[in-house]
Amino acid sequence: MEQNTALIAGATGLIGSELVETLKQTNYYQKIYLLVRREVDAVDERVVPLVLDFDGFQSKDLPKVQDVYCCLGTTMKNAGSKSAFRKVDYHYPLKLAELCRKNGAEQYMLVSSMGANKSSRFFYNQVKGETEEALAGVGYPALHIFRPSILLGNRKEKRNGEKIAQKVMQMVSPLMVSKLRNYRPIYGKTVAKAMLVAARQKRQGPHLFESAQIEVLAKEYEKGA
Repeated sequence: MEQNTALIAGATGLIGSELVETLKQTNYYQKIYLLVRREVDAVDERVVPLVLDFDGFQSKDLPKVQDVYCCLGTTMKNAGSKSAFRKVDYHYPLKLAELCRKNGAEQYMLVSSMGANKSSRFFYNQVKGETEEALAGVGYPALHIFRPSILLGNRKEKRNGEKIAQKVMQMVSPLMVSKLRNYRPIYGKTVAKAMLVAARQKRQGPHLFESAQIEVLAKEYEKGA
């Protein structure tokens, strides 16, 4: 029986860490590789951390896997410049996609952002949109793009502005119905569950999931999908 294998980039971030825990709670993957900059505790014998230099890794440095989960991302404040931001949110995800596809990967799951649009006036959304478009040209049989709204959950880094926005959005969330559902804040663990469900469904072609659709997928996980 062929083993299911996965690779997670950005495994120490909000969604990435939730994704690691989600995958560990199921028996779907026999091997889960984590691309990290420094050593992390694996605990689960199926989890294999791989310490890499993100600027210099090549296809030979990566394991052969079926599914690739890209949860890489930063902020303009943490990046320090537009070029540094673009490196993390555009160049790294694209390079990872190209090299993993060269190694035979079949599905690529990207955490993007609500409002991603290459024509956006906002640099952040512009880069996210450019990344989505570039990935569509890599040639994956299945490409899943997730565009969550404001994320809820425990981050290791402090984002004071985001915390304020979270509180405000949580208060008005019950009023956000119909087309506004995509603007509701969403938990990182919800996105993680949705990503696994999408991967397990093995649907071919490109697929785009905004917050409302992400929540629907996550409910499938809860039902044992």
